[in-house]
Amino acid sequence: MKLLIGLDIGTTALKAALFDTAGKLLAVSTQEYSLITPQVNYVEEAGEVYWSAFQEAVKELKEIHPIHEDDEIALGISAQGETLFFMDKEGRLLRNAIVWMDNRAAEEAKMLKETFTDERCFQVTGQVSFEPCWPASKILWVKRHEPEIFEKTDKFLLIEDYFIYRMTGKFATEGSLVCSSTYWDIIQKCYWKEMLDYLGVRKEQFPPVYESGEAIGQITKEAAQELGLPGNLTVCTGALDQAAGAIGAGNCEEGMFSETIGAALAICAPVSRPVFDPNRRMPLHYFAVPDTYMIHTFTNGGMTLRWFRDRFCPIEMEAQKLGVDDAYNMISKEAAKVPAGSEGLVMLPHLAGSNAPDVNAKAKGVWFGFTLQHTRAHFMRSVMESLGYIVKRNIDSLGDMGIQVKEIRSLGGGSKSPVWNQIKSDICQIPLETVTSVEAASLGAAILAGKAVGIFGNLKEAVENMVAVKERTEPNLDNQKIYEEGYERYQELFQDLSGCFEKSI
Repeated sequence: MKLLIGLDIGTTALKAALFDTAGKLLAVSTQEYSLITPQVNYVEEAGEVYWSAFQEAVKELKEIHPIHEDDEIALGISAQGETLFFMDKEGRLLRNAIVWMDNRAAEEAKMLKETFTDERCFQVTGQVSFEPCWPASKILWVKRHEPEIFEKTDKFLLIEDYFIYRMTGKFATEGSLVCSSTYWDIIQKCYWKEMLDYLGVRKEQFPPVYESGEAIGQITKEAAQELGLPGNLTVCTGALDQAAGAIGAGNCEEGMFSETIGAALAICAPVSRPVFDPNRRMPLHYFAVPDTYMIHTFTNGGMTLRWFRDRFCPIEMEAQKLGVDDAYNMISKEAAKVPAGSEGLVMLPHLAGSNAPDVNAKAKGVWFGFTLQHTRAHFMRSVMESLGYIVKRNIDSLGDMGIQVKEIRSLGGGSKSPVWNQIKSDICQIPLETVTSVEAASLGAAILAGKAVGIFGNLKEAVENMVAVKERTEPNLDNQKIYEEGYERYQELFQDLSGCFEKSI
């Protein structure tokens, strides 16, 4: 039997999903782990923690759906970006991995800015500025603060690279993952020599760069035994988690746009050529399709509804505990009772600053326009509308770059709400579709693996076979004017309050 495994390695959990070649989810296992935070701005994880989680996930998969020795299996990886591993010549890790959200390298990022400039960073790597989280900054930090580790490092690996090595004994990475390292040239598709020279490293210390959806090799006998997987399993390159999620939602060509509302609000828009934002707000990434790029941004605003639920919805939370209904579903039902535009109530959902395209680390959350007539339900709906306005801001910014969005694919927890989907479609005046798979990133990784081993002739064929649209939401023209006015008010508030944000704590 031909089977596909999509391995999604997240920040605090690893998810392994087993699919057939029609995209049917046969089994899924989620294994959580805790991050190591030894001090402020430091976030690490032991490599073995990730591997042990993988072992447990495979064990649980096999309990749900049998995997036989003669099954033909291909595995692809959806990976968190920027988490960096340091390996010696014997293949041993020299220290804990430095996780993507680690910000210890602030001084090093400043040094890179002064040496290369943020403008140069953007033109070469696609990232709008040098930041502490990028792997180049992390390497420089280790060189300055842990020179003994730096000297012993034979290979610098990202998390997908590490798993490929553990399973095959071979070194490999792929463009969608390495493009945010700030040591890879996104146009020339090669390691950035000037940056390597500045860091004092050699290109041989980094894995060869493949396209997403390429077969790297068979699993080794040792890894197969450790994991309890068949010896004929083929390990393939996958993609950055957001790129894999886009593929799993069927978003793989220009004109489509996927948005994911979970803890963050992330967007992904594939483009057929490199497109640089003249305002240097929208980063450019390499995509999981050869010679294709994506505009990929995220904002912390996605956590706003959860914050509202936790702080202001005790009845809904208690009902969920009792098994009456899901709290978010109850919030959606309440929001549906309020007319479009929340009767003049507008929210800025920037509880942890604002990211692209309106970057302001000091931005704060704001409710504006509430009166005696407004109820809790109005506030619920205004939260949903505020995230819809952010989606539209990103789509408008893409339009300014000559990229026209014709269709939205919605993923994540936010896509489960028909009310929220209608709000986003109405605000953007663009059709919105959801897909049947709830494991979009894992499915995307599995699709890439299926393409890699020749189950499908190309990615388009794979997507057509494995991705199914669940529901299509058409924009309500009756709400167009209301939301145009609300969107204008949202933008005015953000601009008018920028001075206040700068003065805030």
